[in-house]
Amino acid sequence: MTHASHDPKSRRAVVVGSGFGGLTLACRLQAAGVQVTLLEKREKIGGRAYQRVDRGYVFDMGPSLITAPAILDSVFQAAGRRLVDYVDLMPLDPYYRIFFHDGTHIDYVGDPERMKAELARFDERDAANLDAFMDRVRPIYDAVIGDRLGSKPFDTIGSMARFVPKVVKLGAWRPVHNFVKKYFRDFRSRFIYSFHPLFVGGNPFTAPSVYLMIPYLEREGGVWFSRGGMYSLVEAYGRLFEELGGDLRTAHEVEEIRVENGRAVGAVANGEYFEGDFVATNADVGHTYRKLIAPEHRKHWTDERVMKQDYTMSCFLLYIGTRRKYPKLEHHTLILAERYKGLVKDIFRSKILPDDFSMYLHVPTATDPGMAPDGCESMYVLIPVANNSSGLDWDEIRDRFADTVIDFLEAWGLEGLRDSIEVLHIFTPDDFESHLNSTYGNAFGVEPKLSQTAYFRPQNRSEDIDRLYLVGAGTHPGAGVPGVVLSAESTYGCIAEDFGLPDQWDWSVPGTVRLPGDRMPDGVHPRGVAPESAGVGGD
Repeated sequence: MTHASHDPKSRRAVVVGSGFGGLTLACRLQAAGVQVTLLEKREKIGGRAYQRVDRGYVFDMGPSLITAPAILDSVFQAAGRRLVDYVDLMPLDPYYRIFFHDGTHIDYVGDPERMKAELARFDERDAANLDAFMDRVRPIYDAVIGDRLGSKPFDTIGSMARFVPKVVKLGAWRPVHNFVKKYFRDFRSRFIYSFHPLFVGGNPFTAPSVYLMIPYLEREGGVWFSRGGMYSLVEAYGRLFEELGGDLRTAHEVEEIRVENGRAVGAVANGEYFEGDFVATNADVGHTYRKLIAPEHRKHWTDERVMKQDYTMSCFLLYIGTRRKYPKLEHHTLILAERYKGLVKDIFRSKILPDDFSMYLHVPTATDPGMAPDGCESMYVLIPVANNSSGLDWDEIRDRFADTVIDFLEAWGLEGLRDSIEVLHIFTPDDFESHLNSTYGNAFGVEPKLSQTAYFRPQNRSEDIDRLYLVGAGTHPGAGVPGVVLSAESTYGCIAEDFGLPDQWDWSVPGTVRLPGDRMPDGVHPRGVAPESAGVGGD
């Protein structure tokens, strides 16, 4: 599906949804001279990366960490700007504190020698194997990021044919946990280096080892936070978009993507028609195809095929504001049940609500006290749960489960938690479905497993409709903030090829940007790194 080259300034585009994927694609297009109208259902931009403020407590409702700032900066570079002029990035140390069921804990850090010392407290052989593991993982990272596999579309058999030999050679097709256990024997070490697929909605026991690029990425590029919360990054992209002349319409839920003669020609929101030479959608993939496009236009993505996709698990979230501080909690804290594989199976396959649970706590006030009133704590508690294909009745379960979680945290060590709560908001799979239009209330889009990777994911160019493009967690390469920002690169590349837009990655063209990761933003990163891509969510 290619089109004649024309002056970009004569082009108009409609982008549906303002999660990180939609925002960054809209910025790239606007920087290329395309006039973009960005349509957002909710009152504010952000999608899954929304913000809630209540009585002085500030909550990021989705993504909670930044990795690979160079990937984020590349969007600003495309417009001749710098990320560091829009947000104040703060490095985190440790990256995570992980508490295990037996009362032990490990601080997961970037410094290799400190990390070896942490592992050696429980198994010296695991510590000795860390370098060998990272040496084995680096080529995966280089292939996905350095060779730009994460930011190139996989919409042809040829692209997949070139990809498969690399995957086989690197062993990146093996399940993550199987790969990891060859290097580590202590259950703590195995968890630390295999849990990252959960941050993008993947099952560590089935997700391919291509996702092992994430711990390498974290070690080399660091884990960061943006002062004021992750939403400050959303606002930065929104500001950039409007500075470039983009047309932002919030409280405009798209009801239809209009198709004429096999081509996407615009979108209808709030009864108003917005015309475009092409349409890009950051909405949930299942919602896009089933709800926004009439069935007669969809030979490939029929309703049946859409619903047969495996979607990620969902999450149960508590947004808690407390009148007191909890120094035991780091900025990112994981509290784990004794079961690992069995618990993951209950969530992903059995789709039940087990009696035990593991959780992730985001406590930004540990780094940025301004996100709560003086002496108070802002936190969210995230528990992975089955998506709504489970049939669980969250109206009935919701409050009782919230009480169970609060009781658990008090018994675990957050003394006086219940009495100190000033603000409490609950978000369930039903809310993912109603607020974010996510199929089955999924939290991260299409599940990242081998049969739904690269060519086998919904593609950046629609397989059914000319001039319709997908961006975000449901398409290539997948979820997580770097993932959806890379998806915007991939989608922009498709659009640039089809409409003769500038190549924003060609070093020979003045004013274009370099590959993400070839340099970190000035003033951001303390170490030089080679090319590099995870967050808790993203669109």
